[in-house]
Amino acid sequence: MRPIAITMGDPTGIGPEIILKLVTDKRCDVPVLVVGDCGVLRRAAAATGLDVPIRTIALIEDFVPAPGLVQVLSETTLPDDLPWGRIDGRAGRAAYQYVAKGVELALANRIAALVTAPINKAALRLAGVPHPGHTEILADLSGTREYAMMMANDVLRVVLVTIHQSLRDALDGITMDAQQRTLRLTCEALRRAGIAEPRIAVAGLNPHAGEEGLMGREELDIIAPAVRSARAEGIDASGPWPADTVFLRARKGEFDAVVAQYHDQGLIPVKYLGWENGVNITIGLPFVRTSVDHGTAFDIAGRGVADHTSLLTALHHARTMTGMR
Repeated sequence: MRPIAITMGDPTGIGPEIILKLVTDKRCDVPVLVVGDCGVLRRAAAATGLDVPIRTIALIEDFVPAPGLVQVLSETTLPDDLPWGRIDGRAGRAAYQYVAKGVELALANRIAALVTAPINKAALRLAGVPHPGHTEILADLSGTREYAMMMANDVLRVVLVTIHQSLRDALDGITMDAQQRTLRLTCEALRRAGIAEPRIAVAGLNPHAGEEGLMGREELDIIAPAVRSARAEGIDASGPWPADTVFLRARKGEFDAVVAQYHDQGLIPVKYLGWENGVNITIGLPFVRTSVDHGTAFDIAGRGVADHTSLLTALHHARTMTGMR
């Protein structure tokens, strides 16, 4: 059975310790391969008091499913004095290398899915990585042109039209093409998840969804025409709906997903319901990728108090999406 690969994320964040906790959790019931740094994982085990067996493998062919054993495809050898909880270009470069290896394995069909632990955007920049986050890195490395970020928990799914941009720049990214692309990707992803006729709500950009043009014309000139176009293609899309109520309606079961216009509009309602139950899914990629919906938590890194529930949730979503038993 092909394993699910988990990239270690930023080596100075909580990624190493939540991976150790995940692999030793009895609810982790699928084979897991860690792509990261064996030395950092051993340091994390010592720092957090976790008695976890860790094994380095040179090739993925050496992987053998073994519950409770951390098996690491070690892509880096980082210095022992790399501090916990600090932005460091060496850590940023390493985090990028783990993702690159994960994508390589996924494209070669050597793993069943890819799950990612959190990275730090400032560390990536110090390392000279031009991308602002995981989503853009994955798309670039896999040659994917049309993709989107879906955040999901047990009661709400949200897909973003624009992702890691300033709010001022995001406004320029709210175009007819972007709306149509996001609606198509959302519909396709929901159908793959087993929802035969997905109901998709589109959030407006402006207060009260523009109030018929009194508070902005984006709804009239861009969003509503995109919804009509999607419906003509057979997609059950509706809106634009006022953003201050549409997420509650979706949570109550009226919609299967909400398309949000910009990062915080969509992520605040999902995370408010509990980040520990949330998962980040990149839709449009040629492989399954899920992730935690939290950051590197530098303030608690290396202390052994980080909660691994979101990583466990991401793993279970990946298992479901790949049809693994």
